[in-house]
Amino acid sequence: MDFTTPQSNTLPRTTTAPSVLEAFVVDVNGIARGKWVPADRIPEVMSKGIALPRSVYALDVWGCDVPEAGLAVGTGDPDGICMPVENTLLPVTWLTRPTTQLLMSMRQQDGTPFFADPRQVLARVCDVYKKAGLTAVMAAELEFYLIDRRRTTRDPVSPPSSNEGRWQGWQTQVLSIAELHSFEPLLADIFLACERQNLPADTVVRENGPGQYEVNLKHVSDPLAAADHAFLLKRIVKGVARQHGLDATFMAKPYGDLAGSGMHLHMSMLDAQGRNIMAEDNGAPTAQLRHVVGGMLATMSEAMLLLAPHANSYRRLTPANHAPTNLTWGLDNRSASIRVITAGKATRVEHRVAGADCNPYLAIAGILAGGLHGLHGQIDPGPPITGEEREGHATLPINWDDAIDAFDASDVLGEYLGADYQDLYSACKRQEQAEFRRRVTDVEYDAYLQSV
Repeated sequence: MDFTTPQSNTLPRTTTAPSVLEAFVVDVNGIARGKWVPADRIPEVMSKGIALPRSVYALDVWGCDVPEAGLAVGTGDPDGICMPVENTLLPVTWLTRPTTQLLMSMRQQDGTPFFADPRQVLARVCDVYKKAGLTAVMAAELEFYLIDRRRTTRDPVSPPSSNEGRWQGWQTQVLSIAELHSFEPLLADIFLACERQNLPADTVVRENGPGQYEVNLKHVSDPLAAADHAFLLKRIVKGVARQHGLDATFMAKPYGDLAGSGMHLHMSMLDAQGRNIMAEDNGAPTAQLRHVVGGMLATMSEAMLLLAPHANSYRRLTPANHAPTNLTWGLDNRSASIRVITAGKATRVEHRVAGADCNPYLAIAGILAGGLHGLHGQIDPGPPITGEEREGHATLPINWDDAIDAFDASDVLGEYLGADYQDLYSACKRQEQAEFRRRVTDVEYDAYLQSV
């Protein structure tokens, strides 16, 4: 293996600092946490790994320990050994000094997977699929906003190239080619970074909001790789945007009255002979596809906390802004929670509920669990909807409290993800929930401080 570290491909050299390895794991909220290691130690890290506290997997979104998760307080906060994920020793193209990144995954001292690592949680679900003789083929589509780096009380978030930070109507321009041209250098560098990191980036489109874009990834027959690709793409987009003097956000709803950002997941399923069990020989949807959809719908409320993990996530789930709010499915229908795409041998499901703010490992694990649950139980999803039909269909949990309770009580997710991880994840989310409840918003002060 070649351990040389590539040079940054865009910025002029502004430092003589030695090259570095950025080694990290993915925490409960999909945040990279790890350390910088001198590049000359790359062979050592590749063979022996690095030590990180096991409690790195039980931090809230602000990076604070979660005592109720049971990994830090009262345990002595021991280390786990993090070993490299294959084929992830890759160049970082957006930093000023030569930097290589390495995605890692934690194991216990005896070499077994550490239950609290989200990547290992997904691997556990993938193992269940393997035992069933099935392979999930998956790809993510990720929406994000490019935003001005200026932050003011009046404009905590604003589109790039706007007049004094304010939004203007011309900036929506969905599917505009001209808007792709406007950010051509930035978008080109995103795709260059994807190429250097072997990420199968496919298309990019201008989305509904001002400065909002979507990058699609190609399908792969390994859900762990699909999750790696989604996670690493988010790093690339954020890093390259900063390189170009902007920020990029995958926050589910940065603008209260504009479209939110989702992570749509496409999935087909192969049997042991490599045949897509979701498509008949003539390309029509199969009974097995219906069962997969039925299981996903049956467990969707329980899995909502994996798909919409944050307080802000639930602002996105409003009918008027292209986000699903009901337990529905439909044929080539984007208003449904699950859209069945009839495409001959490539017939598949598109799960449209997850926000771009989710942890892709956990969101994919929850979706896969629901699909296999439905297949094993031959769950009928009922008739598909036509149009934007909502009457008579149950609603998704549209607030954080209900989602936490539903996840905490789920026997299916406890079985597939592990009851110990279910408890840890709930504890992390309840701590974040408690922090929000302690905060009084500016809207409340404006509405109530003097008027009631």
